[in-house]
Amino acid sequence: MSKFKKAGGKGLKAINTASLPDIVFMLLFFFMVTTVMRETNLKVGVIVPEATEVKKLEKKSLVSFIYIGKPHRNLQKTFGSEPRIQLNDAFATPEDIRDFISSEREQMDENDQKQMTISLKIDQDTRMGIVTEVKQELRKASALKINYSSRKKVDEALLK
Repeated sequence: MSKFKKAGGKGLKAINTASLPDIVFMLLFFFMVTTVMRETNLKVGVIVPEATEVKKLEKKSLVSFIYIGKPHRNLQKTFGSEPRIQLNDAFATPEDIRDFISSEREQMDENDQKQMTISLKIDQDTRMGIVTEVKQELRKASALKINYSSRKKVDEALLK
């Protein structure tokens, strides 16, 4: 006679995890390569105004930003509460704009220098006096392609 064994003693087979470290390192490498670090540390508070007609910029690499707004609270003791101009990571005066534009142009290819766009990120509560000074300096620096950053206005009728 033959012997029969019960099948109840067998469990599930273990999952092979040999390729798991390869997958983890591949994902880690992917995110390290594709992540872009923030270029500018904002020292001014900027809440851009709303606009009805908004258009996205084509080439972000050709855009240089000028920020105008009140300094953050922790910097107001040093710099005051009046709106200030920020170029890259430092506060500046309108007279510094020409040097900023020339240094930004030097970092670009010769073909792209003519397409350089200056994007003004201005707080919605900022008075036009400082903005006019910045625009005058941009005109002196021959930076005539100016963009005003804004956010798209939300239609309140759609929200109700």
